[in-house]
Amino acid sequence: MTFLFYAVLAFAALFAALFLYTVRKVRRVEAALPPDGRFVDVPGARLHVVERGQGPALLLVHGLSGQLGNFGYGMIEPLARDFRVVAVDRPGSGYSVRTAGARADLAAQADVLAALIDKLGLERPLVVGHSLGGAIALALAAGHPDRVGGLALLAPLTHPAEEIPPVFRPLTIRQPWLRRFVGWTLAVPMSDLRRDEVLDIVFGPDPVPADFALRGGGMLALRPSHFVAASEDLVAGVPSLPRLVARYGELRLPVSILFGREDRILDPAANGDALVNKMPGATLTLVPGGHMLPITAAATCVDFVREAAARLREGQQVAA
Repeated sequence: MTFLFYAVLAFAALFAALFLYTVRKVRRVEAALPPDGRFVDVPGARLHVVERGQGPALLLVHGLSGQLGNFGYGMIEPLARDFRVVAVDRPGSGYSVRTAGARADLAAQADVLAALIDKLGLERPLVVGHSLGGAIALALAAGHPDRVGGLALLAPLTHPAEEIPPVFRPLTIRQPWLRRFVGWTLAVPMSDLRRDEVLDIVFGPDPVPADFALRGGGMLALRPSHFVAASEDLVAGVPSLPRLVARYGELRLPVSILFGREDRILDPAANGDALVNKMPGATLTLVPGGHMLPITAAATCVDFVREAAARLREGQQVAA
């Protein structure tokens, strides 16, 4: 009995220490990277949005465990010279909040973006989606075809994989209470310990920029809310992908795809070529590099988006 008592006490002390470590880390992160946009309320979420520039609208949608700072690193300002750029933290990511009880599957996240498009008065924007954001952009085009002009997809998730990439397996927690518990105890210390290993997989073979943590918003991933949202996205989003794949043949809009040949997260053939084969007229461009193209190849991505926007304008002029 005495042993059990002290064992329980030791575990309680351990998790209390982990909780306090997490609280201190969150305070430092939020002091270093406060929100720099505005908040927009839509059904299912309170969204943190950054807007820059004027002109044809671009809606930038980040990937799993990312946030709008991934685009802010080197894409938003150059594009804002010629476009109205709207970058959004997806529900639960960055400084956006997912409404309690709201779904996180691809269709639900597409509904949130459709509501944002209406709220901001964006007129059939070109939607730029990275990684999981690419799948959500495709779901938006499938579920709300009247809201989207075209898609520019950066290393997009488009098809189910045989297995979850190892770097994302810690997110495969199905019980909401366990997600919160892990988020407030183990997730942040483990992220600190595995930082170099994880970043090498996510960025590789490209090097991780020294200023990614601040300029690219990488530090924001060290928050329990971010872990919880990413877990919800993975557990709800990936299983909903087959229903979306079945609708690719219905899509009638210009789609441009950019992939790094050495991507260690998503296979360019299984997600790029496979999508082109299902969508006549879609184009795939391969470039040297890994998965985090919006950061490691920002100039290339900017040029790619500009070309996709020009293609969209040409199609609109022909239709008119």
